Amino acid sequence: MWAFISWIVFGFVVGIIARFLIPGPQPLGFIMTTLLGVAGSFVGGWLGTMFHGGPVDVTEPSGWIGSIIGAVLLLLLYGFVKKRQA
Repeated sequence: MWAFISWIVFGFVVGIIARFLIPGPQPLGFIMTTLLGVAGSFVGGWLGTMFHGGPVDVTEPSGWIGSIIGAVLLLLLYGFVKKRQA
């Protein structure tokens, strides 16, 4: 149970950092920001595994950086898709 709650908190923190790094309005609420951070963690972990060759641990600084980079990439993709729809 605690692992699930820690993933939610971690995802929210990573999502907030990613939204802070990308300028402009992002109409995302609490839930979407959290999902952005959690999905960014998976994307960052996948990219880290591709470049590093092994698993990247979230407790290391590289895990945090990878998670934030993954969330930023997803946020940029989200903004691109929303702009194309408008």
